[in-house]
Amino acid sequence: MDANGQQPPLSNLERIKQEIADSFDEELELEIDESRLENLFEDFSDQQDGEQLQRRIYFRELFRLQHELVRLQDWVQHKGLKVVVIFEGRDAAGKGGVIKRITQRLNPRICRVAALPAPNERERTQWYFQRYIAHLPAAGEIVLFDRSWYNRAGVERVMGFCTDAEYEAFFEDVPLFERMLVRSGVILLKYWFSITDDVQQFRFNMRIHDPLKQWKLSPMDVESRRRWEDYTRAKETMLERTHIPEAPWRVVEAVDKKRARLNCIAHFLEQVDYQDVPHAPVVLPERVRNADYLRAPIPRQLYVPAKY
Repeated sequence: MDANGQQPPLSNLERIKQEIADSFDEELELEIDESRLENLFEDFSDQQDGEQLQRRIYFRELFRLQHELVRLQDWVQHKGLKVVVIFEGRDAAGKGGVIKRITQRLNPRICRVAALPAPNERERTQWYFQRYIAHLPAAGEIVLFDRSWYNRAGVERVMGFCTDAEYEAFFEDVPLFERMLVRSGVILLKYWFSITDDVQQFRFNMRIHDPLKQWKLSPMDVESRRRWEDYTRAKETMLERTHIPEAPWRVVEAVDKKRARLNCIAHFLEQVDYQDVPHAPVVLPERVRNADYLRAPIPRQLYVPAKY
């Protein structure tokens, strides 16, 4: 800590090491649970105590929040709720990371992700919101939009993919459209993930040099670096003109990925007044065994080669 109680800035090497560790953590999160957490961290003896402690706290809080997400999922299904969560932000802001942590332990039939590609020729002739409507939830479902109809206020505006008239019409229509959703019973949440210029450049450079993540860096992402200020103006206009009482924006400070994930998930959970759903105990029946049943042999050529 410095004299003002702030953490000193990390060196580039320290930032790179943290980014790589975060990538490893993505795999660890899928493999471990709280009961194995202490044993896992005993193996991290080569790390500084402070860093090890922070990771332990992160994992413990993540698992706790994911347990609450399962309870929320049960409640949404039990009550027939319809939940839409919009994730917006600059490229490399961490939207995909938090979406992955939300869906990680949930039922994909109840909680699903809508990540639409650029509209095709037919979709460009439709009412702008039409292709998004097909992905809205039915009763008992949660839909997470990894980017949404707000593409028009961001990339389409900055890159010139829409006319000035279409852009203005969008701002006229969005409040009406979202009020209709809320009035129909949809719980609509909107998150903007905020990062700094320096952090985006750093994360882009990490993707350039990581063959496992290069696919995340599209030509549009590269162009967005040059147009940082244009995107900033577009974001400010979007927040100002679409922040409505029925569907307000919430800004997630996302420079620190782990804190951003925990903060966003915790806030999401607070927006639905969920409770425990009673479940009847599951009892496995006795397996039926028939004396005349013979298991047919499977030809060896059908098996995947045992290389490992």
